Amino acid sequence: MKKDSITTANALAATTIVVYIACALFFVLAPDLSMAIAKTWFHGIDISLINARTGTLSSFILGLVSAAISSWLVGYVFALFYNLFAKKR
Repeated sequence: MKKDSITTANALAATTIVVYIACALFFVLAPDLSMAIAKTWFHGIDISLINARTGTLSSFILGLVSAAISSWLVGYVFALFYNLFAKKR
């Protein structure tokens, strides 16, 4: 089954946007719990020193756009490799 590179890239970028917005909302609504969860993702490293609780709208938008573009590129390359490896089977 061949994957369409553009469709795969679009799906990954859209998913990333939804997750990014949900994560940002969760951080605003429950910052202490968000930091506790993030600490577990970094294997217990104390990330409180890099805690930026004063996020701005511009930093949110920049993060959203850069995450969407990056994930779109990853989705596109993933589909290319998927199709390449699927041919060899």
